[in-house]
Amino acid sequence: MKAPVAFFIFNRPQLTAKVFEGIRQAKPNKLFIIADGPHSARPDDRDKCAATRAVVEQIDWDCEVFRNYSEVNLGCGRRVSTGISWVFEQVEEAIILEDDCLPHPTFFPFCEQLLEKYRNEPKIMSISGTNWLGQWKPEQQSYHFSFCGGIWGWATWKRAWQGYDYKIKLWSNPKIRQEIKDFIEDKQIFKWYDQVFSQAYRGEINAWSYQWMFQCLFHSGLEVVPSVNLISNIGFGEEAAHTKNPYDVRSNLPQHSMLFPLEEPK
Repeated sequence: MKAPVAFFIFNRPQLTAKVFEGIRQAKPNKLFIIADGPHSARPDDRDKCAATRAVVEQIDWDCEVFRNYSEVNLGCGRRVSTGISWVFEQVEEAIILEDDCLPHPTFFPFCEQLLEKYRNEPKIMSISGTNWLGQWKPEQQSYHFSFCGGIWGWATWKRAWQGYDYKIKLWSNPKIRQEIKDFIEDKQIFKWYDQVFSQAYRGEINAWSYQWMFQCLFHSGLEVVPSVNLISNIGFGEEAAHTKNPYDVRSNLPQHSMLFPLEEPK
């Protein structure tokens, strides 16, 4: 596979092994591995991180490997955001997976084809592998567009990531806030965005994805959403950074196979 893959790992070797097997089957020509460091206050974290890094050394296909391993714990927000920026210092586009985002085999060609198709379309900011509904009109089209796609298994371009600001300093600008509100239209949905963007602006949350949502909305951008769900988040539980409830309806969403050739939205 020609599209580069960026794989984010931490301290969950068993989950990492499952997702890595999906990457191994796809056989990307370029693989970026980004690892966070152990928590200093958790004595067993160092061994868990080492075991996780050992998993991704089992590369048995012809592949150029790039590693960015932190020896200190940066946290989910800083580690993922700095890792993506590092990836885009070297390539123009990438498929991005975290250690708990299990991909269906058809996720990779789906992303690869659409990375090429929308490479020079500035309105399209990313390609998601997640469909929260499971399926939506797969008999009519292979994907649709939304201003609120998912980042559990996704792909994007350097040109879309450029300008990403972890502190979202522009959120303090009333004119920009109003433009985003007008773009979203729905008052209740904007209320939620207003809350999380304000928290990110004040530095109250350890996350990177809300800032990415801001980046997309700031550019009035759209995300490709597949007509069938291609990603299962297998990491819900106590060890997760944010998704701690194993009974959450988003946990272990069933996967479906994407049919090819892809049918464009009508």
